[in-house]
Order: sequence, then structure tokens, then C-alpha cells
Amino acid sequence: MRVDLFDFDLPDELIALRPAEPRDSARLLVVDPNAIPELSDYKVQDLPSFLRPGDAVVFNDTRVIPAQLEGSRHRDGAPGQQVSATLHMRVAPDRWKAFAKPGKRIKIGDRIQFGHSETACMLSALDATVEEKGDAGEITLHFDLSGPSLDEAIAAVGHIPLPPYIAAKRPEDERDRADYQTIYAREEGAVAAPTAGLHFTPGLFEQLDRLGVERHFVTLHVGAGTFLPVKADDTDDHKMHLEIGHVSADAAASLNAVKARGGRIVCVGTTSLRLIESAASDEGRIKAWSGPTGIFITPGYRFKAVDVLMTNFHLPRSTLFMLVSAFAGFETMHRAYQHAIETGYRFYSYGDASLLFRQALFPGQTR
Repeated sequence: MRVDLFDFDLPDELIALRPAEPRDSARLLVVDPNAIPELSDYKVQDLPSFLRPGDAVVFNDTRVIPAQLEGSRHRDGAPGQQVSATLHMRVAPDRWKAFAKPGKRIKIGDRIQFGHSETACMLSALDATVEEKGDAGEITLHFDLSGPSLDEAIAAVGHIPLPPYIAAKRPEDERDRADYQTIYAREEGAVAAPTAGLHFTPGLFEQLDRLGVERHFVTLHVGAGTFLPVKADDTDDHKMHLEIGHVSADAAASLNAVKARGGRIVCVGTTSLRLIESAASDEGRIKAWSGPTGIFITPGYRFKAVDVLMTNFHLPRSTLFMLVSAFAGFETMHRAYQHAIETGYRFYSYGDASLLFRQALFPGQTR
């Protein structure tokens, strides 16, 4: 499909720079292409009223690390330009793939020193060698440290990598260390938050428990590639960046049992949906799964396991807007986003949420 079919105009003032307080007070646009009315306005606090006992909600428990590094390039013993690197996928105990800016002048073999200053302690000195160089500023960094020692140094030197549409308007601060993290985050490795999960509170969890809705956790370490624009003119020419994920055998068995007894799988965030769909067979059975996924979902994709999706509002021309258009219907999602813009919904990572019911494959199919 043509990428420009997924374009829309978004007023700048609708880009949220801070989350709603409390988290579950954010607005929730319910989108059901199989119902009348198709669009309804609620709050995230109302989510339990759209779920049933026996349903299962799937969360991505990845934890955002301070993956934004600032340093200087050195070549032949001479200091060079300042370099900003955003780590996006770990490939070995001492190696990370990263997006570097400016990337054109970086060469294989360059040394990059992160965290060095006149007042720096040894923990805040982090050095790496450029081992590989790819397209669009992507490089592979081979660090001098490895394993837990590298993790500690990154935590000391790095910053939370706020999405570019927020970072362009204000710097990261201490509030972001808590705001840009779900309350259930535990598996370190993401460089971007699974933002639909940011709306959940202990109180909302208690409501789901009382209703008899199961909660299950999977892990997909969100990479910085989620923020990259689609530069191709046609979706067939776009290449997704890989992200590392894991579905445990226990989680897979539990979700299969939910489906077998007629319950629905409700994914919180496009990341958990992409992981569940990666782990599902064509018949819809979910298996234990671990590894990289580059699944790219566009209209025409036949969903195998997921019934309902809660997600935030996404960028125009983005792979995520393509995904939601595939899930709830291309025309439906264009109408939904137009309604959201006209009624002042807040967009992107710190913005409001939508609850999407999967478009029926044929008339009369129930959700």
C-alpha cells in the first residue's frame, strides 16, 4: 500500500509533553467497527466495563534503560566531533546496536568515549569501538566493559531516551525516570516505553482482578527503530528493525486456555500484540517463543490470536498507525483519528489511549 494513505494532519498542541495525573484519568476512545456507535468517549478508568470475566489482558513487562549516550569520537589518537548514540538492541554481553548522530562521519574502528568529563568518576567513563556500520546511522558498538559492569556504566552515564517529538520541546528530567516507566516494568532492555501500559495503576489492576480478568506478562524490548519514519513510498519496501522478545511456556499455555474456553486476548500496546502474533501459529495457537521479531502488520494481515488492543495515538505515516488500521479497519481508524483530533485527545507516548476491537472478517461475526 502507498504510505501516504496513512498520513494525516495533527495540530502541534495535541502532542502530550506530560502524562495525565493520575495515570488512569487519561481519555479512552473506544473504537468498535462492528458496533453502532462505532466511536465512544470514555476514560481509562472505564476499561473494566469493556472486559468480561475469563478475558486475559497481556502486558509487556520490559523496562526502559537510560540508553541515550553522549560522547566524543576519537580517531588516530585525536579527539573528534561530539556523538549522540541511542542504544536499541543488545547483541552480546559487550555489544549494542545503536543509532548515531551525526552518523556519516563515523567509521569502523573509531573509538567513542561516553561520559568523560573533568569531574567524572571511573564508573561514568564508558568507551567503545565502532565495530560495524549500517544504513541510516546505525552502528554496532563494542564496549570495553561487558555484562553487569556495562549495565552499571550505562545506568551511570545514560539518559532516558525521550521520543523525538517530546525531546524537541523540552529536555529529559527526573520526572521522566518515573513517568516513562510502567508500574510493572521489570525486564531491563527497552529504549522506549510500551506506552499504552503507562495508563495502568494499582487501583485499575485491582478492578481487573475483582472482575475475574486474568493478567499475563510477556517481554518485548522496544527499540529506537519504533521512532524511525517510514521513508519508502510503498509499505512493501519498508524494512522493520528487529526487537528481542520472549513468551514463556506458562504464559503461552494460559493464553491458549483462555481462548479454548471462549475468553478474549486483550493486548495492552502494539508491542505485546506484535509479540503474541509472532508467537502464534496460523491456527491461532500461541507457543513459547524467544528471539528477534520484525513482524510488520499492515491492512490485509489476518490476525491469529489477539481480539482487543489498547494503544495510544500514533504518528502519521508510522508503522503503528498502519498496524491499528489493519486491526480495526483502515477507514474506521481514519475516522477515529479525525474524531480524536477534533475533540482534543492528546497524542503519542504521554497522550490518551484508544481501545480497539478487531474488525470482523465477515458480517455478523461477534467480538
